[in-house]
Amino acid sequence: MAKITVLGGCGVVGTAAVKMLASQEEVFSEVVIADLNVERAKEMATALGPHVNGIKFDANDVQSIKTAIMGSDIVLNTVGPYYEYEKPILSMVIELGINYVDVMDDTMPTYEALEMSEVAKEAGLTALIGMGSSPGVTNLLASYAASDLLKECESIDMYHAHGYEPIEGGGVIGHRFYCLSHDIPVFLDGEPQLISQKDSILLEEEIEFINLEGKYRVYPYPHPEPITLPKFLKTKGLRRVTNKGTVLPEEYYNLTRAIHACGLYSTDPIEVKGKKIVPYDFAIAYLIQKRDEIISRQVNKEPRGCVKIVCKGKTRKGKEQTYIFSLVSEGVGKGQGLGEGTGFPAAFGAILIQQGKIKGKGVLPPEACVNIWSFMDLMKKTLAIDEQTEEKKSPLIIESIDHEGNLTKTQL
Repeated sequence: MAKITVLGGCGVVGTAAVKMLASQEEVFSEVVIADLNVERAKEMATALGPHVNGIKFDANDVQSIKTAIMGSDIVLNTVGPYYEYEKPILSMVIELGINYVDVMDDTMPTYEALEMSEVAKEAGLTALIGMGSSPGVTNLLASYAASDLLKECESIDMYHAHGYEPIEGGGVIGHRFYCLSHDIPVFLDGEPQLISQKDSILLEEEIEFINLEGKYRVYPYPHPEPITLPKFLKTKGLRRVTNKGTVLPEEYYNLTRAIHACGLYSTDPIEVKGKKIVPYDFAIAYLIQKRDEIISRQVNKEPRGCVKIVCKGKTRKGKEQTYIFSLVSEGVGKGQGLGEGTGFPAAFGAILIQQGKIKGKGVLPPEACVNIWSFMDLMKKTLAIDEQTEEKKSPLIIESIDHEGNLTKTQL
């Protein structure tokens, strides 16, 4: 009998994770949805079954954090922004001796969480951080290529394009503003570096995605993978790790970047016709409205996207080889956006911990403790994608390019 508490369980990512976990009664006999919106949490719990409960939870209140997670076997944290809530929540989890999973995609909290690893290890805990899509599945696939498929891995470049979710709240836009305001960790020339937003223009690229028509300009993005992969991968010759992305529709992301460049992310009030206006509040409201207008003009309005991981290196015979992994939002993920793509891997991480298939102790990213085949087996079993049809296909496509340019493609 095991209990898991999902913090922020009513959010987009949390809801997807809760639904997956609620379907795994043989693993978790009790699933707790902890959210500030307790009414919504209880509605969800009622719909999902008697083994699911909804409680009130306020991430700004330390006592509320403690009360919500007390007695849990695992805590799954989907509360963002992580630059505000990761440290207090993880600290409380470690204090209470509870295993932990999150989908953290911020850089500064990643550094802070890793600094807590020894304390967590001494407590005998597994704290699996960044177990979403990117970071998360990206880490596992990159680790698989670098450690198993290649003798030497020279570069790992990650690209992502996603969008068209039915609703995008102010928190998501605020997170983009935060990312656009900070230096970007990269691993270049075999060394960890921080590049400024101004200098990041030198690393922009035009990229094709296997399931999206045309090319997309992707921008260096502050993400944890370039921090953790060089630190935890056991591979020779690694010289570069980068993460770059964009948001769909591109017109919307270009507008977001332009508004940020104008300084409208400021939280300092200004006076306009005798009234105090906070530029940040205006920018959020304006972008939400304009996003709806931009999407309304599109022919295809379904949530979609792709995460692409390109790993280059040499085989055991010394030949150049490239592996490209594409996680697409078609097939089994058709019509699914951020929620399922991020929430499902997090749920799988929690299940694997409870099943005893993740044995590492301390604060660890996926590549340091998750076996990719355990993850893939669980994904196939849970999502029932063993028998593929036109409507139901695995979201993972693997392309292999040998030293002569020959391409082979496999869909798992």
